[in-house]
Amino acid sequence: MALNLVMLGPPGAGKGTQAVRVEQERGIPQISTGDILREAVQAGTDLGRQAQAVMERGELVSDALIVEIVRERLARGDTRDGFILDGFPRTVAQAEALDRILAGRDPLVVVELSVLDQALVERLSRRRVCGDCGATYGAGSGAVPAACTRCGAALVARKDDREEVVQERLRVYREQTEPLVAFYRDRPSFRRVDGNQAADAVRLAIAGAIDAAQAAIRVQSSPAV
Repeated sequence: MALNLVMLGPPGAGKGTQAVRVEQERGIPQISTGDILREAVQAGTDLGRQAQAVMERGELVSDALIVEIVRERLARGDTRDGFILDGFPRTVAQAEALDRILAGRDPLVVVELSVLDQALVERLSRRRVCGDCGATYGAGSGAVPAACTRCGAALVARKDDREEVVQERLRVYREQTEPLVAFYRDRPSFRRVDGNQAADAVRLAIAGAIDAAQAAIRVQSSPAV
């Protein structure tokens, strides 16, 4: 069974960090909407040019355009055995579009990382990102290195990680993205993981949640005796 995984959770929950670990352990690609947007723009694809024009106007990329970029990425051969989506879907409309994209493929496994708001504020205030490749450090419990371990470039604080900005981002998350939990939670493949633990404990909890979700999918898809 392919592992088609969606990671849900508020800003600072550690989705990206844990997605990288699942990628390494399961051998399937982590797909971040930010990464594939940048890739499409840099490659000069038709969708990339459309996205670049929107962003240069200072506007948000529409659901329809994001969905098409994700559709294109999920059609590549390296997703045959599964994938990890980080940052998509963000809305119920995007989740419904994802279901249509995946029609005929193995069901989604959805893991929600649940973290207390105060812990999120504290994590994001210490987070640093690589100014060149975008790698993120310090959003979990790990130490922040002196420079990017991926490319060696300097690490910087993001402007949107200030406390007042984080509080607004959490408000927006609760309003716009949290309804995804309601959309997915009745599926047998939905699991919630306590993200307030140390990063290694969260990793183990996610691994157990994935295994339990896939077992539930198998039971559901087994023919009745």
